[in-house]
Amino acid sequence: MDGGVNPLLPDSILFEIFLYLDYKDVLSVGQACRQWHAVAQDEVLWKELFYRYYSVARDVPRHPAAVSWYGEFQRLYDTIPCVEVQTLKEHSDQVLHLSFSHNGYMFASCSKDCTVKIWNNDLEFSLLHSSNMKKFNWGYTQFSQFNADDSLLLVSGVFLGPRTSSSGEIAVISLDNFTLLSRVRNKPYDVFGCWLNETNLISGNLHRIGYLTSCSVLWLNNAFQGVESENMNVVKRLFKLQNLNASTIRTVMVVDCSRYDSPDLPPNQGEQSTSDPVLVPHQTTDLCSDSEEEEEEEPKQQTTPEDSTGAKSEAKREDGLDRFLTDIIEGRIRPVMTELEMETKVAQLLAQNRTKPPEPNLLSMEGCSQKKYLIFTTGCLTYSPHQIGIKQILPHQMTTAGPVLGEERESDKFFDSLDHVIDIHGHIIGMGLSPDHRYLYVNSRAWPQDCIISDPLQPPPIAEEIDLHVLDLKTMKEAKRALRAHRAYTPSDDFFFIFLDVSRDFVARYY
Repeated sequence: MDGGVNPLLPDSILFEIFLYLDYKDVLSVGQACRQWHAVAQDEVLWKELFYRYYSVARDVPRHPAAVSWYGEFQRLYDTIPCVEVQTLKEHSDQVLHLSFSHNGYMFASCSKDCTVKIWNNDLEFSLLHSSNMKKFNWGYTQFSQFNADDSLLLVSGVFLGPRTSSSGEIAVISLDNFTLLSRVRNKPYDVFGCWLNETNLISGNLHRIGYLTSCSVLWLNNAFQGVESENMNVVKRLFKLQNLNASTIRTVMVVDCSRYDSPDLPPNQGEQSTSDPVLVPHQTTDLCSDSEEEEEEEPKQQTTPEDSTGAKSEAKREDGLDRFLTDIIEGRIRPVMTELEMETKVAQLLAQNRTKPPEPNLLSMEGCSQKKYLIFTTGCLTYSPHQIGIKQILPHQMTTAGPVLGEERESDKFFDSLDHVIDIHGHIIGMGLSPDHRYLYVNSRAWPQDCIISDPLQPPPIAEEIDLHVLDLKTMKEAKRALRAHRAYTPSDDFFFIFLDVSRDFVARYY
């Protein structure tokens, strides 16, 4: 250029030009000179490239541990598994679930071919053991979980039986010599089961009370009770929970608060702190809509303290049932209730007087390092799981010592109350815990926003889009707004489950 005029373009012009390039071209032009290199490292530029390349919604914040948009782009690009290193063909039917040991040296696979296979997770995968569960009349294996010290494997399966059967079983396999140590009944089968500690596991059972009303009992079992020891006194009842409107307890998980160590996730952009629901023990929180009048009244009624004798409270509940039955007989209830609606209403009134109160210190940070929660899917409006129930496991419940099967039946309280309930307002199709148990990731397919459920056996239509909710179990609040990604097409009236696996940086879904 004549006269020594500086040929360099202003940084702002270069920035606008670079916005039209993809990430590869930005990296290339950044090698041209110092000025272009400096502009090519601009944080705002890489923020734009990040959202554009990964197709992430703009309201999704950067990972809390990330120090730059360029570094976060590079981390995701370099560390997401995208190369197939080996194909395992030992299963003869669809693989339903994979689980990895805590030390990373092994993983287990469950399949519709009714086998559970245990693999060596080395540079080249190899099969260590395979158990065929057909000899125990299983239809297929569906879920597995390693205990905390990777010495035992819990395997959940489904029994062959009538088409309407929901029975399953849990088997425990030693990882020292691959022997079968015990078998535990599990109903419904999609309770799946889980480890409470190194030697004790949780299973479920279901008892029908009426056409729409049932009772779910959760049991603590010893992993070494023996294959043929179903009737031995080695099981302890943890909780007995009433189910309404054809719902049941499913997908149990144990949260160990002593493992909390992750940083708080940043709030959503534009989120107002006043919109967060104030949570108290035994309150139902709806994540997707405002609380209805009935939901607002119920916690007040159930958290009212009783007097020293409890006589006034029990008399009030019994009077309520008497008035309800009298109104039915004398025809004062309008509109006329169906038999199914009447069954649900009577079950609710009876349960009010026969239910143990919830633990009052669920959200207290006192003794948090020793706390454990049992979380599970449940419901109150229809058989489709649309709520997450939370129940604190007390210290005396964490061992099979003490009262065991048959020794707790003298209590005048039939059912246990839930300590907390989170309503997802949609069909829950998957859950997974972060490695430190701080966050719960929930897959759901939403119901229409203002839908009314008049028949519990006819759930609302569900969205094709799958929402991913992130719940902070330290505060019992939603940490982020739901992320919407994949699609699914299973009809509303079918049971289905998409397993989640969560690492420090990623969430994986099984399809």
